[in-house]
Amino acid sequence: MNKKQKNLLIRIIIAAVFFVPLYLISEGIVETGLPKIAVFAMFLIPYLLVGHDILRKAFLGIKNKQVFDESFLMTIATVGAIVLGEYGEGVAVMLLYQVGELFQSYAVGKSRKNISELMDIRPDYANIEEDGEIKKVDPDEVEVGSIIVVQPGEKVPLDGVIVEGSSALNTSALTGESKPREVAADDEILSGSINMSGVLRVRTTTEFDESTASKILDLVENAASRKSKSENFISKFAKYYTPLVCYAALALALIPPIFCMATGFGMGSTYATVGALWGDWVLRACTFLVISCPCAVVISIPLSFFAGIGGASNQGILVKGSNYLETLSEVRVIAFDKTGTITNGNFVVTDVHHSPIDEKKLQEYAALAECHSSHPISRSLQTAYGKKIDPSRVTDVEEISGHGIIARVDGVKVAVGNEKLMAHIGVESRPCHHVGTIIHVAVDGGYSGHIVISDELKENSKEAMSELKKAGVRKTVMLTGDAERVANKVAEQVGITDYRAELLPSDKVDCVEELLKECSGNERMAFVGDGINDAPVLSRADIGIAMGALGSDAAIEAADIVLMDDDPLKIAKAIKISRKCLGIVKQNIAFALGVKILCLLLAAIGIANMWIAIIADVGVMILAVLNAIRCLFVKNL
Repeated sequence: MNKKQKNLLIRIIIAAVFFVPLYLISEGIVETGLPKIAVFAMFLIPYLLVGHDILRKAFLGIKNKQVFDESFLMTIATVGAIVLGEYGEGVAVMLLYQVGELFQSYAVGKSRKNISELMDIRPDYANIEEDGEIKKVDPDEVEVGSIIVVQPGEKVPLDGVIVEGSSALNTSALTGESKPREVAADDEILSGSINMSGVLRVRTTTEFDESTASKILDLVENAASRKSKSENFISKFAKYYTPLVCYAALALALIPPIFCMATGFGMGSTYATVGALWGDWVLRACTFLVISCPCAVVISIPLSFFAGIGGASNQGILVKGSNYLETLSEVRVIAFDKTGTITNGNFVVTDVHHSPIDEKKLQEYAALAECHSSHPISRSLQTAYGKKIDPSRVTDVEEISGHGIIARVDGVKVAVGNEKLMAHIGVESRPCHHVGTIIHVAVDGGYSGHIVISDELKENSKEAMSELKKAGVRKTVMLTGDAERVANKVAEQVGITDYRAELLPSDKVDCVEELLKECSGNERMAFVGDGINDAPVLSRADIGIAMGALGSDAAIEAADIVLMDDDPLKIAKAIKISRKCLGIVKQNIAFALGVKILCLLLAAIGIANMWIAIIADVGVMILAVLNAIRCLFVKNL
């Protein structure tokens, strides 16, 4: 509880201590013989103590020509009740309204605190080593390529590559996953992670403004500026609703008594005097104003979306605005990129076939022959070899474009490449029926087998497609630039029935246009990708979802939702979160408006008094806020 909330709580307690004995006196339960004016003056003490800020807001609203708000409604209603001699009810309304305000402030603060704790990834400093001493500097001052030191327990201030040391990283603030990530030299490291054990020396690869932590903070901070349709509806609703009920209350206070006086209806039996007639209808109007206060709807709807975005962030799903959260709930068609989205995007050696020599020896020959190349295929061969490469063992390197490489490894002639290379050197290759990139190897002029290199499926890709169907997604499509055979194999493995292969980036946009046309009614279409070439498609789809950990900056910038751990299973969770949030929003709108309309009718006909008005206002607000906070709890969806 912050200082402002504590001050309000103290005012409420002191006002309540004053109010209870005064209420007993005013109701005649305790006889004191005090004159009425003295009781009135004593009631003003708790009223002003607990409500002076509301009165001030109402006065400033009138002064600034922004009359119709909650403070104005409460001021008119409570002052009206006190003027009519209903001191106890007037003070009680203000007192309990402030109790509701305190509760609301605490609930919003708790929601913000949960998110701020989650997003507490902004580093306070970076360690630079100068003359053997560690110097703390502002992360903004660190240039790209600098070496920074990250000690155990510290946040990683900037993205970079580890040059020395090994450790375990807590990445929960980025990915939502509590499992530590083991890192060592040459591994990439993201800002916002927490170093849990060893000292790390890191070469920075970005400036602070472009770092992962800075981008995440920017996404979350700007999310509130993008309002959903429901929030825009509530803003417009409050704009017209508040003045409407004020005029309705004014009409309720004036028209019935004027009608009764003009016609004599009810004057003889119901009202003894004209003053009683006017007092009754003005009190009804004041009750009407208290009930009409729209705070339950106006507060709970934005709070629901705020909590929903916070709950999603806690699971490593960054939503850039409540409008995207609302649209996500309507997604029924999803298109996926393949590499880096359904597959890991890391090429690995999966098989060695038809080799007359030892498989490890064959991989050694291939890795050494390719050691001067930075191509992903070459890197995968070197990774499979698993040992430090000694370039001095390789001589007479000849690269034949579009074919492969011929070199001497330890004096032995080695050819590594495709079927065209084998034909070029006069060696007959053997075909492979496995899906993947096939690397043929010839040693000393003889065929020595082939190596199969494949892009592995992500661990959760198949389960992700199953969960999407359970979440109500009726169609999943894979769009890829890969060959037809590779696309077909991946689609079969993960359970996608529709795919388009051998696509250029412009072709993907055309495919998305077709899918958008297939959506009917309120159905929406999402695209999931990670590469630079996916940015146009992410922007064109109703909802763009980017893989944040490995995704390109362009893809993350173009997307509406970012998955920080690249887990496709989180897509179904994001949809479930959005639907839970929208369900709670609709519940709050229906509940709050339903109760208010009923109580307004009861107030107009004189059945509902000020106490019912308090329940209709404060009680409904508390229940709506409690319901909204449920949006934070999405871990088990």
